[in-house]
Amino acid sequence: MATERLSMRKTREILRQKWELGRSHREVAFSVCTSPSTVADTLGRAKGAGLDWAQVQGLTEEALEARMYRGSPGPIGQARPVPDCAYLHIERRRVGVTLELLHHEYLEQHPDGYRYTQFCEIYRRWTKLLRLSMRQEHRAGEKAFVDYSGKKPHYTDQKTGEHIEVELFVAVLGASNYTYAEATASQKGHDFIASHVRAIEYFGGAPAALVPDQLKSGVTRSCWYEPTIQHTYEEMAEHYDTTVIPARPRKPRDKAKVEGGVLIAQRWILARLRNQTFFSLDALNERIAELLEDLNARTMKVYRVSRRELFERLDRPVLKPLPSVRFVYGDWKKAVVNIDYHIAVDGHYYSCHHSLIKEEVEARITATTVEVFFKGQRHTSHVRSYERGLFTTKPEHRPKAHEDQWPPSRVIEWAANEVGPKTAALIEVLLVERRHPEQGYRSCMGIKRLAKSYGRERVEAACERALRVHARSYRHVESILKKGLDRLPLQTEMEATETRPPVEHENLRGRNHYN
Repeated sequence: MATERLSMRKTREILRQKWELGRSHREVAFSVCTSPSTVADTLGRAKGAGLDWAQVQGLTEEALEARMYRGSPGPIGQARPVPDCAYLHIERRRVGVTLELLHHEYLEQHPDGYRYTQFCEIYRRWTKLLRLSMRQEHRAGEKAFVDYSGKKPHYTDQKTGEHIEVELFVAVLGASNYTYAEATASQKGHDFIASHVRAIEYFGGAPAALVPDQLKSGVTRSCWYEPTIQHTYEEMAEHYDTTVIPARPRKPRDKAKVEGGVLIAQRWILARLRNQTFFSLDALNERIAELLEDLNARTMKVYRVSRRELFERLDRPVLKPLPSVRFVYGDWKKAVVNIDYHIAVDGHYYSCHHSLIKEEVEARITATTVEVFFKGQRHTSHVRSYERGLFTTKPEHRPKAHEDQWPPSRVIEWAANEVGPKTAALIEVLLVERRHPEQGYRSCMGIKRLAKSYGRERVEAACERALRVHARSYRHVESILKKGLDRLPLQTEMEATETRPPVEHENLRGRNHYN
């Protein structure tokens, strides 16, 4: 029995010498450096496939191999069942499924089928026909690839008729190619994170890893080996019990799945929107959602099933369940707790415990709350306020005694001794007028710094002027100093204001005009 597998060149030469030249098995074997039994087996396979020399001349090597070896590997003329390579390719994406297991199942259905080596060879040849980007092995529920489309959709401003370009966010699950797409106003952090949240909810669960490009919204420091993940993005991944593995810079094959997904979204979503007009982002997204359902229901040529069918079979059973609470986007900001035990967030001041004075903390800022973290632990939270210049203070954050901090009396004493009585008087007013005396410390510290910059004499004069005109704030004192009003005689200026003659002009109407 023949044991060697000949190249198609040798196979063609054997058939030529037998059918064209009429040489014996032994002569042909000697000519092509093989055994007589191999010559006999080759001739038998060709006859079993119904071939003659004229047909062989018209076949390519690949076609000849398919006729002689793939369709009739058993007894001559008897075809073995060819394994379904598309099915094998899909099943291999399930966790723990190997070619050996699939071959065992194949033999259970076809006992006379191919042995393991030939089984693997048939599958290997089939995968060569796939695009390189599709040859990556993706396990079910393992990764979701995310990216933005270079080609952008738009909607029309109904008032001006202007076309407003927006971004197209695309997320693709690796194993099933199940796709999510939506339009967003920008690629900024809040839109980027919100798109992830909606994509995960659309999938009905979270994959083990998210694979984005190294854009600034997700990666604060790009690096081949250790990219730095943006804080909120990392927090979002932790909330959904997943992780972020950015694609390497300039390595599109790391996210080839979503590159293909973006291209398909451009063809089957954006291209179908080209002749349609939308007057809002919401209306645009409603239509995208309809086209997305159609895309996921379309049968893929390679796998002969739809993305949705593959998703239900592969990814859905192994995705991590959604948490009970939806992730809420928040910006992070570092701050140092001031001497008044408050931190500033967008012009409003929020209290921390007085023991954290001069310590660095982190604030997580959402639309409704401000949370304060110290050394990674949540310290306190406040309802967010958008009123600038005001304070939100918890009573338990106030110190019971002020031995370690500056009490109001010490601040006033400093002002009297180091600057002058008018400065001390203004600081006392600042402390008294605040809801809590400590809240005036920030203004007082500002006035203290002004004394270092402008000198004691000028600050004393500026505070006197501020008291006279009831301008009781740090900003007023600073403005007086910047404009040099502290150098003007206070009485002369007031007199000039009181005795200034009325302005007369032909364009001024006067009080009689309204009678």
